[in-house]
Amino acid sequence: MFNSTPYKSYVKHLLTANTLHGTHSPFVYNLINNVIYDKSAQDVYDEIENQRKKLLADERVITITDLGAGSLYSNNKQKKVKEVADKALKGPKWAQLIHRLAKWRQPKQILELGTCLGITTSYLAKANTNTPVISIEGCPQTAAIARQSIDSLNINNVSVKVGNFDDLLPEEVKISEQMAFVYFDGNHRKDATLNYFYACLEKADDDSLFIFDDIHWSKGMEEAWEEIKNHPRVTVTIDLYSIGLVFFKKGQEKEHFRIKY
Repeated sequence: MFNSTPYKSYVKHLLTANTLHGTHSPFVYNLINNVIYDKSAQDVYDEIENQRKKLLADERVITITDLGAGSLYSNNKQKKVKEVADKALKGPKWAQLIHRLAKWRQPKQILELGTCLGITTSYLAKANTNTPVISIEGCPQTAAIARQSIDSLNINNVSVKVGNFDDLLPEEVKISEQMAFVYFDGNHRKDATLNYFYACLEKADDDSLFIFDDIHWSKGMEEAWEEIKNHPRVTVTIDLYSIGLVFFKKGQEKEHFRIKY
């Protein structure tokens, strides 16, 4: 059945989102000006995008183990790596934004739920090579390709863990002092997304940043996003359509922004 939610939501976003000059919060203004709208070239972009090109040409066939909500494009379990790279990887402008956000925040640890083929993982790792990145992936064969990709970029600060988020996430929360920077990019279902949010919320503080992928992917994801926005501990959210940013800054007026990007 055709899912029209992303397209309707995109039109709404275009009609209602602000630009930099429509934003009056100093914190959000500086974030947009210095991080989100920073289009300057960086060497790391070329390096990782060259690896993306290799994945886009990779003819190997892998078996997809999908523990989440599936794909908007195809639920065929046998796929070429290049097909996964084309349909499932976060595009360059979004992966590079996530890189800049990690570079800006300089967290002590990064947690990623959904490694896929390791491109966004690599962008997170390259934000600070001294910051450990824990990435959880539900599909063993996808994770294997990701490890190869990450190794080819000489990245040494990533640990890819394979398994169900429901099993592995509680362990990570338990052993972590702080959920400083979490990128939620897997199992795009309402209940699962909220469960992961509440689990990580236990260790969130003033300096934490949560990034949710595909917040307009489905009606359920939009409902999850609304519940997250309305949580009393959440103070600032930024809806960029493809991703949503969540902050927990005490003393900050509760505000929600839709920003064109």
